[in-house]
Amino acid sequence: MSEYKVLTAGDTALVVEFGDRVDRKLSSFVLALAGRLDELRLEGIVETVPTYRSLMVHYDPLVISADALVARIVDLMSSLRTVEHGGREWRLPVCYDTEFALDLGDVATRTGLTPAQVIERHSAVTYHVYMLGFMPGLAYMGDLPGELVLGRRETPRIKIPAGSLAIGTAMTCIFPRESPCGIHLIGRSPIALWRPHGKTGTKTGTGPGALLAPGDKVVFAPISLREYRELAAKADAGMLDIEPVNAWTGAAA
Repeated sequence: MSEYKVLTAGDTALVVEFGDRVDRKLSSFVLALAGRLDELRLEGIVETVPTYRSLMVHYDPLVISADALVARIVDLMSSLRTVEHGGREWRLPVCYDTEFALDLGDVATRTGLTPAQVIERHSAVTYHVYMLGFMPGLAYMGDLPGELVLGRRETPRIKIPAGSLAIGTAMTCIFPRESPCGIHLIGRSPIALWRPHGKTGTKTGTGPGALLAPGDKVVFAPISLREYRELAAKADAGMLDIEPVNAWTGAAA
């Protein structure tokens, strides 16, 4: 990629900026550079953090200078290759029942669709995990079908339960923990996306207990309220596990 910027972010970080929009092609460059730096394990690099359109590189200036790191990044960019189908694939169960989907009716009204059509369109997409942010394990997944792109709620909720599935702008996400929320709730998943002491999706930028990682692909599998309660009970008992590669099994850990 010929057009990019390397910007300083204080005295212990650099930002490699690839553009000014949310775009899967730009994301592929962000993730490709993060992957190369991760593979090389350059002395002095502390952490890389992918975002929608840039990569933040934290470093120890006592080990590697900013100039030396910039030179290394420029060298890597000259031969950087992206991978079209990188990352893991996940199929996450989601219940769209109105008990959890508090904004489903409003979303349907605002989009001119029926609630069933909202669910159909939302669950028909393979989403790309652009980045993690806001809280540990929260993955920003896009892109929503155009009909479901909405602005934020006029009145944010002070608190929503862990596992809540929401949409806002062109993104969808599952909140790993109880949290405030300013976007539209359309369901809930029994799968824990943040596991401090369990299996993780260890990968550049994920943190120690994040299930999903930037570059992963996600499909949502609609389940009934009864199925949700059964899976949630297994999750509470520590017996609900999930693996990538297009399948969730609900098998005992």
